[in-house]
Amino acid sequence: MKQPSKKELEVLSHIWKLKKGFLKDVIKQYKDPKPAYTTVATMVNRMVEKEYIGFKMHGRDKEYFPILNKSNYFSGQIKKMVSNYFNNSPTQFASFFTKDTDLTLEQLEELRSLVDKEISIKTKKS
Repeated sequence: MKQPSKKELEVLSHIWKLKKGFLKDVIKQYKDPKPAYTTVATMVNRMVEKEYIGFKMHGRDKEYFPILNKSNYFSGQIKKMVSNYFNNSPTQFASFFTKDTDLTLEQLEELRSLVDKEISIKTKKS
């Protein structure tokens, strides 16, 4: 699957947030100045063709919903980034992330809690 463009990701983020919605609902999600209705409509139609989003007809109106799963999409992006920039090493990525992103102590503790929880789950499965 071809990667969504920056503008397509912006539309997708609105549809992911809405879960489903009509074109007017998507446009309402934009901050001012909002893009032209026709611009968003054209982009949405292309995204339907690319199967990033789908729609259900309600009379003459289309209610759009995401086909591209947000979690799967971002998981793939992270895996690609780890592979391309961190020698396919999640440990190098984690090291960079914890040292070079100016996380607060609270954020680091929350991250540690998440890691500890995952370790506990994987330990129980073993």
